Amino acid sequence: MDYQEIATVFRKLAIEAGDIIMEIYNSDDFEVKSKSDNSPVTEADEAADAHIAAGLAKAFPNILVVTEEQAASHAESADTFIIVDPLDGTKEFVKRRGDFTVNIALVEAGVPVRGVVYAPAKERLFITDASGASFEEAGPFDPEKQGLTKPISVKTPDNDALIVVASKSHRDQATDDYINKYNVADMTGAGSSLKFCLVATGEADLYPRLGRTMEWDTAAGDAVLRGAGGSVVRFDDHSVFTYGKPIYENPFFIAYAPGVELKQA
Repeated sequence: MDYQEIATVFRKLAIEAGDIIMEIYNSDDFEVKSKSDNSPVTEADEAADAHIAAGLAKAFPNILVVTEEQAASHAESADTFIIVDPLDGTKEFVKRRGDFTVNIALVEAGVPVRGVVYAPAKERLFITDASGASFEEAGPFDPEKQGLTKPISVKTPDNDALIVVASKSHRDQATDDYINKYNVADMTGAGSSLKFCLVATGEADLYPRLGRTMEWDTAAGDAVLRGAGGSVVRFDDHSVFTYGKPIYENPFFIAYAPGVELKQA
């Protein structure tokens, strides 16, 4: 596997998709439809998905590509695959809150080993390099030329004063009950896969998710977090969190900086 090419192509396609998304986001109006599961989908989701899928097929014709917006891809499986959420946080997009991302990840043997998370409205770009280490790149973002980057790393948590990040759109009582098991100094909210990235940069220590997610929602952020020294485990038994599951559906999970004293469910 040419990981340098993976990093270069993922970055380029994410930035180009971000440009497509922002053009629609900044327009006067856009259509919002409902999918079969009643989740929203916009023309931005579909246009970004088409652009990324075409670019990946051209660059990596022998690697399975699974994307959120192409249901036929969900029935396929492989030991190595690329998984894409072209617009993670569609609810944030529709509400024009800016917390949405472009997610592209490479999964090998159940592990997301490389990924890019681009939040175009927030002007933040997180990426794993060829070695698997995670960086944040400073804008403005040119798809053809990488800008200044800085390595990111989880911080050593203080279990008497944790910073917890939780979903803006999917917060519920069960999540609050679990968070209340910890000594929390501050709570922050974020949409989409940005929550993984806030743990990866040390802006948060813990992100529990007690709700349905799919692998395209999490793989890229998970890769960035792992490349920054963080971990993701299943919520129920704190066992290894893997990818390539049936229909690409996730169990509940906890993303955290090592050193956090995880509480039982």
